[in-house]
Amino acid sequence: MAAMKAVVLGASGMLGGAICRQLVEDGQKVVGVSRRKPREPLPIPYLSMDLLDPADCRAKAAELSDITHIFYAGRAPHGEGGNESVEDNLAMLVNAVDAISAAAPGLRHVNLMHGTKYYGNHLGPYKTPAEEDDPRPGMPNFYYDQQDWISGLDVPWSWSVVRPPLVFGFTPGKPRNLVSVIAAYAEIMRELGRPFSFPGSETAYDCLAECAHAHHIARAAVWMAGTPAAANQAFNITNGDIFRWSTLWPRFAAYFGLEVGPPLGISLAETMPEHAPVWDRIVVKHDLVPTPYSDIALWDYGDYVFAPTYDIIADTTKARLAGFHDVIKSDRMFTDLFDSYRTARLIP
Repeated sequence: MAAMKAVVLGASGMLGGAICRQLVEDGQKVVGVSRRKPREPLPIPYLSMDLLDPADCRAKAAELSDITHIFYAGRAPHGEGGNESVEDNLAMLVNAVDAISAAAPGLRHVNLMHGTKYYGNHLGPYKTPAEEDDPRPGMPNFYYDQQDWISGLDVPWSWSVVRPPLVFGFTPGKPRNLVSVIAAYAEIMRELGRPFSFPGSETAYDCLAECAHAHHIARAAVWMAGTPAAANQAFNITNGDIFRWSTLWPRFAAYFGLEVGPPLGISLAETMPEHAPVWDRIVVKHDLVPTPYSDIALWDYGDYVFAPTYDIIADTTKARLAGFHDVIKSDRMFTDLFDSYRTARLIP
C-alpha cells in the first residue's frame, strides 16, 4: 500500500477510532479530528474542529497541508431514533472537505462512512439482499446528499463510500453498542434469577440479520482508499456471514452460563431502566470498574436492533470482486468483544 498522510474526521467515534488504529497498525501517518479527545487516545496528533463552522474548518485545515487521504466518519448529534439532520450532516462534510482540499494540494482520496440505512432497512421490509445500485427509498437521508455532492465535484482526487450494517466494537463508556447492551441485560437477568430471553418478538428472533466488527469496517475503508479499483464507488461491507438471533442467542446464553427463555416481545427501554439499582449491586458484588447504568447500555438501541420482523441482508459481492476478501465469524466477534469487556472489568 502506498504511503498515506491521513486525517480521520470523527476520530472519537467507534468507526473513526477504528480507522485511526488501522492506519497506525499499517504504519501510516494519521491526524485525528473530533469535537473532543477520545477516551483512550492513540499516540497521534488530535485536532478539535467544529465541522459546522466553515471558518473554524479553514483555520484548522492550515495544519493539514500535507494530507493525502480524508476518512470522514463524522455525524451531527442526534437522539436515538430521531431524524438525522440532512442539512447539518451535508454542511459538516462540505465544510471539512472544502477546507482540507484547499489546504492540501496532494489530496488523493476521500472516504465516507455511511450505512445500509441507505436502502431503507430502518423503514420496514425492503428488497434483499440489497445491492449498491438499488433505487433509493423516497425518504430524506443525508447519505444521499453527501454522496451526490462528492460524486458531482470536478476534482483531481477520488472518493469511496462504505455501507456497513450494524457495527459493534469495544467502546467503554459508550452505551450505544449492542455488545454491552446484551452483556448488561444478561447479568441483570442472572441477578434477578430470570432466564435469558430474547427481548424481541418470535418473528424477529427468526429473521436473517448481519453485522460488522468496527475493525473489519476500518480495514475495508483503508482498502478502498488505497485501491484504484475501488475509486468513485460505494461498497456494502459486512462481516461476511448472516445469522438468525435464534441461532446466536443460545450461544450468548452459554457464554454467560444462563438458561435460554422464550422470546418476550418487550421493550427494553420501558422495562430495563428500573433495574439501575440491580446494576449498581452487580458492580459492587463483582468489584467491577464503576460504570453508571446510563453508560453501560442504551436500551433504546437494543429495541431498535431487535425490532425488525424482516430480513436485513446486503450483497457484498461487489467488494469481493474488487479485491476485498476479509471475513469474520459474527458469533466469534461477539465472544471476543464480551471477553474484552470482561478483561476491562466492565462486566463480570
